Amino acid sequence: MKEESLRAIELEMAILARRITTIAQNRKDESLVRSAYLLLHQISVKGPSGVKDLAEELQLDISTVSRQAASLEQKGYVKKIQSPSDRRSYFFELTEAGEKEMKQYRNIRREKVANLLHDWTDEEREQFGKLLNKFNEAMKSVK
Repeated sequence: MKEESLRAIELEMAILARRITTIAQNRKDESLVRSAYLLLHQISVKGPSGVKDLAEELQLDISTVSRQAASLEQKGYVKKIQSPSDRRSYFFELTEAGEKEMKQYRNIRREKVANLLHDWTDEEREQFGKLLNKFNEAMKSVK
């Protein structure tokens, strides 16, 4: 990799991380935090899931996912169901309220992204999405 490319990418990532943190701190009025949204999304995509599977997929520790899931359960966004294979364990399943909240939050986020990228071409947006996905997949291997 060329040193200049690496320098530019490293700097832009640092700036991006700072701006995302700043934006997140200014969003006290949003009903879901990013971690809750990602947890709901994962359950929505994969179906009922256990804490261990959710933790592995989201690269979080089990205690963190347990706390987040308990908070979502209190809000009525997920419910516990018994595991069909092990009656001592349980899965979290998305409720109608959770599905509704997740979709609403997702739409708000998509609208904000659309506003940021409004003057990009369709080709630029498509390429950016592909590159972000590729980068996120590479990040899975970082411990």
